[in-house]
Amino acid sequence: MIQAKYDQTPAAPVSITVNDTGMQQGDNAKYWTETKRYPNGYWGDFTLTPDGKKVLTLSGGGDVIKWRPDSPTDTHFVIVIQSVATNHPKVRDVGDIQSIGDTKTAIFTEDVNLDGLPQPLADIAHNPGNKLSATRTATFVLTNGAWTLQSIE
Repeated sequence: MIQAKYDQTPAAPVSITVNDTGMQQGDNAKYWTETKRYPNGYWGDFTLTPDGKKVLTLSGGGDVIKWRPDSPTDTHFVIVIQSVATNHPKVRDVGDIQSIGDTKTAIFTEDVNLDGLPQPLADIAHNPGNKLSATRTATFVLTNGAWTLQSIE
């Protein structure tokens, strides 16, 4: 019932946080290419390649990544990209149903669905900074004699 609810909602792109490792992976996958290096040696502009435009978009729009870390050793600077492919979340590990008053609840794991993403983009999504699963609670209520999904928190 939970997965059916997700499948009824519009599919959405995957938001992917890209850190320094992800920038290198994207460069190796030829998703972007450096078009400008700044005098400080660690800032750069990277333009999406035609292959990159087929699989991702920049969350801020355009086709230029403005890489601007605070220092050459800044490990916290990231950008966010989105997949062109859209998917529905996946449900797994649904726990036992618990009765709470007139409702029932179940705790489950919601996973980001990376199906349809090329492997290099999926690899970038597995880097630190990306949350690929979350624990959620589904609440069910009795409606006209049948249990229905009321909400997902």
